Amino acid sequence: MSDQDRHTLTALGEMGIVRAIATGRSLYSFERADGLALPIDYVIFSTGAGILRVSDKKLLRGVNLDTDAVSRVTDVLKQASMDFMVHRPVPENHRFAYWGSAEDNPDFTRRIALYKEVSWPLGDKEDGFGPAAQLLAVLPPTGDIRIIERLQNRLPDLNIIRATSPLDGGSTWIEFFHQSVSKSSAAEWLAHHLNISRENTLSVGNDYNDLDLLEWTDMSFVVKNAPDALKTGFPAVSSHNHSGVTEAVEKWLAAKKKRL
Repeated sequence: MSDQDRHTLTALGEMGIVRAIATGRSLYSFERADGLALPIDYVIFSTGAGILRVSDKKLLRGVNLDTDAVSRVTDVLKQASMDFMVHRPVPENHRFAYWGSAEDNPDFTRRIALYKEVSWPLGDKEDGFGPAAQLLAVLPPTGDIRIIERLQNRLPDLNIIRATSPLDGGSTWIEFFHQSVSKSSAAEWLAHHLNISRENTLSVGNDYNDLDLLEWTDMSFVVKNAPDALKTGFPAVSSHNHSGVTEAVEKWLAAKKKRL
């Protein structure tokens, strides 16, 4: 994040505007990246599975998959010979078990190495895993992206979200959540909790897993380095490291002033 965007977030707080970051990262990963040092009020983490109030680090909301759903997704992914992880319930969802197909998948092995202290192999009996915050399958850049539609057809009661891997920027992460989990549903819950109307919301996104949030907020922008498919549906601002957030906020505030 640019210094200008940090200054903008600080200024928004001084104006009494609530600041939230909605991330696919777990809370553990977000903290490890010094995310809680940012001038923000709330963290919507794990794509909406959890909401944290930053001021006192209180968990306001956590949504998990039940044991039956975890077992069904596990069976489907094994049948499809996909590499995947199963994450413990919120807020311990940085801990995960993994199952690999033995095919070459560098992004999958890289993520395991990155979290080797909190991960372990998944046994044939799911190790009595129980409820989970999510499952995450890793599709290599050469994989067939059409598998997502097939998975959605087999698991229609779950929310299946596509994201670009933040590790290699080319692999696709396919995340399986409770049907009520998404960035937009978490943002809507938080807005209701704070008595903020949808007409007073802005979002800035950069990847596919921001799509539902971009569609929910009153005004939405994507950064210049977002996938082209997103830039066809939403106006683009500068890239994330060239103060795109500041540009979006300025446009939003100008539009709000015109409405008054």
